[in-house]
Amino acid sequence: MKGMTRKAFQMLMVCSVLALPVRAEEPTTVESLLPVDLPPPVMESTPVAETPAVAEPEPAMDAPVAADAFPAPDTLAANPVPMGITPGTTSSITIAQMGQPNGVVLSGGQLQGGIDFTLSADQVITNAQLELNLKVSPAMAARNTTMQLMLNGQPLGTVPLGAADTNVSSYQLDIPAAMVVSRNNISFKINDGDALLCQRDLSDSYQVTVMPNSRLDLEAQQLNIGADLSHFPRPFFDAMQMTPATMAFAFPAKTLPEQVGAASLLASWLGIEADYRGISFEVLHDRLPEKNGVLFGKPGETIGGVTLPASTGATLTIIDNPGNPIYKLLLVVGNNEQQLKSAAWRLTRGEFNTQTVSTPVDAQNIPLSKPYDAPRWISTERPVRLSELVRKDQSMTVTGIWHEPLTLAFRAAPDLFMWDGDTIPLKVSYRFPSESWIDEERSYLSMTFNGAFLRNLPVNKQGLLEGLWHKLGGDARQEKIEVPLEPYLIYGDNQLQLYFNIATKEAAPCSVLLNNNIKSRIDEDAQIDLTKTRHFTLLPNLSYFVGASFPFTRLADFSQTVLLLPENPSENEISTLLDLSARSGTATGTTLNNNRVMFGLPTGGANLLRLSDSDVLAVSTLDQSAFNRALLAQSPYISQEHTFGVREPKLLEKVQSWLEGDWKASSVDADRYFSSNEAWRGFVSFRSQWNPSRLVVMAVGSNNEQLSRLHTDLNSARINAGIRGDTAIITDENGVRSFRVGPQFPSGQMPWYMMVVWYATQHSAMLAIFGLLFATIIGLSLYTILKKRAHKRLNPQDSDRE
Repeated sequence: MKGMTRKAFQMLMVCSVLALPVRAEEPTTVESLLPVDLPPPVMESTPVAETPAVAEPEPAMDAPVAADAFPAPDTLAANPVPMGITPGTTSSITIAQMGQPNGVVLSGGQLQGGIDFTLSADQVITNAQLELNLKVSPAMAARNTTMQLMLNGQPLGTVPLGAADTNVSSYQLDIPAAMVVSRNNISFKINDGDALLCQRDLSDSYQVTVMPNSRLDLEAQQLNIGADLSHFPRPFFDAMQMTPATMAFAFPAKTLPEQVGAASLLASWLGIEADYRGISFEVLHDRLPEKNGVLFGKPGETIGGVTLPASTGATLTIIDNPGNPIYKLLLVVGNNEQQLKSAAWRLTRGEFNTQTVSTPVDAQNIPLSKPYDAPRWISTERPVRLSELVRKDQSMTVTGIWHEPLTLAFRAAPDLFMWDGDTIPLKVSYRFPSESWIDEERSYLSMTFNGAFLRNLPVNKQGLLEGLWHKLGGDARQEKIEVPLEPYLIYGDNQLQLYFNIATKEAAPCSVLLNNNIKSRIDEDAQIDLTKTRHFTLLPNLSYFVGASFPFTRLADFSQTVLLLPENPSENEISTLLDLSARSGTATGTTLNNNRVMFGLPTGGANLLRLSDSDVLAVSTLDQSAFNRALLAQSPYISQEHTFGVREPKLLEKVQSWLEGDWKASSVDADRYFSSNEAWRGFVSFRSQWNPSRLVVMAVGSNNEQLSRLHTDLNSARINAGIRGDTAIITDENGVRSFRVGPQFPSGQMPWYMMVVWYATQHSAMLAIFGLLFATIIGLSLYTILKKRAHKRLNPQDSDRE
């Protein structure tokens, strides 16, 4: 085989995969599912016929194939894997999922662009088609030009950019499957773009937008990578995949809280790995997943016919899925909560030896979080350099005139507090090129923060004296400035964009517009300073929860959080809890190492003690009426059989809210909205009945089907932005409606003397009433004293008689 060319070896694999036999059924035991010596999997690659809509050149015979897309022949021979039915899969990836949510815009002097994207390494593409949706400006359409497309350096074809009957033109291009590998680049270029460079005043008129819904449709064959823990998280999750992922977690028929706790730890780690792509979880009770999946249980328990291996300690084992050995099952086994969490924690550490099918797990030293130590949250203990916020694939230096804006993303704790009038200093150090053909009067550094325009920073200092000095030939460059940020601009998830908008002088030659030798940069000492902020806020506030899983992420490992489920949770309820665990991991970068899961409300013992010292994240549906009534007993909400509503506040509570200046409560409106909707889901939040300084957030749905839609809801920016207050109700018809029905309470770090000032600013009505009462009492007292003294002065004989 060493003498074969890559293409010959690939064709051999294609032929062999089509002839793979189906293995006869065997008893479903762990031993029977371990790897055996059988031929390796193979890959198929079949070019697709061209569509007449696009003129496509013949693909080159030496089309590049990524080395990681095909296992090396020697490796395949040394690691035989079991046979099975090689399943075909279909998938799509859009331009937006490739990292361009606004599409690719070709305009002005930048009439070419490209996108890098990756695909799962556990599949081989057998069919590929690109659906291209283009929006062409009238001026560009009038030129009747074309756009060249290339994939991995090989030409795909050209599409016309003429006038269309509709606003958006659609084209379909069949792509030779062998050209699509694990790491890809697709590029776009206007064929006569060079002729447009000198038309400076009209450059914005010539524009082509590759719409974000343009997509690549793929058919693939699933590869069998063998049962080997060293591949984890493959094949269960592939970091190369740019589309949202789904994982299956299976539990025994009698699921235990500690098994769900270990699953939550693993789900939060997978949320970190998936990051912006997102991940959801399918939960199965005593059933096996059709594809890859993770099983949690005790030694000797049976899940869907698979008996977990017997052991006295924690173990991790990977086996073939008896439904199809191409897919794998990962067994996370432990006798108690400590062993299960040790196994899950060890799994997230990785670094298993190759050819590891099963391994025992010793007790792990799982760390404890400190308040606000989430690695994905920007520090408030020291100024943070902007260079620390740069991704590995980014640079603080940009080249040329036309470039993408430098986007710096960072997360922050949502409870940052500053007094009115205080601002957050953003110190920017920057340098423009010093070329003589740059128009320094019209060039500037544009700054936006979370979509809000901040300011344009000029090349030279502004001012009468500075301008005069510059005209006399002096150096007036402005390279450092402090921009004040208003505290309300800081969210849980933030983006700072910096763009060097370089304008050229009218007399500048056209050639300079393509000069990529010039550099503009943000210096290393640029920084943002949050050291003057405090962690203090009013709770409940559901916007903090959907944005950063706050307040549970104050200790990001959930060491002071209880994950609460009904006594007999459904698959959808556990699935929703795992989805929320993954969101927490994404927000903080920390796994839920020390979470505690409870089924039902405890009546005593260690669980009740833990509950009294923890915030509570609960998941339920209206079918769990007994659990709901107990949980909501001392809250503003009430739950009956298949109904949910808001309690009528007592007269004393109304008076107290009015005196405190809380006139925004809308309990009646919320109750009416609950009663007017049959199918809904959402969140409610209230003070814990076990500790008034702690908070409860409850994810609830009118039924399991509605509850399962919360994952999709939370991926919608529009719905996320609409969730606030302490009550958020989501329906298919009206989207999200938010209310505040209960009182809020302060939470965070604030000295007592500053709390007095804060209370005075928050409760102005009560302060005015107390001031009036105090003035009245003092006035009446002084009136009585002065009247008595006046009487004595005017009637001295009364004093003599006394």
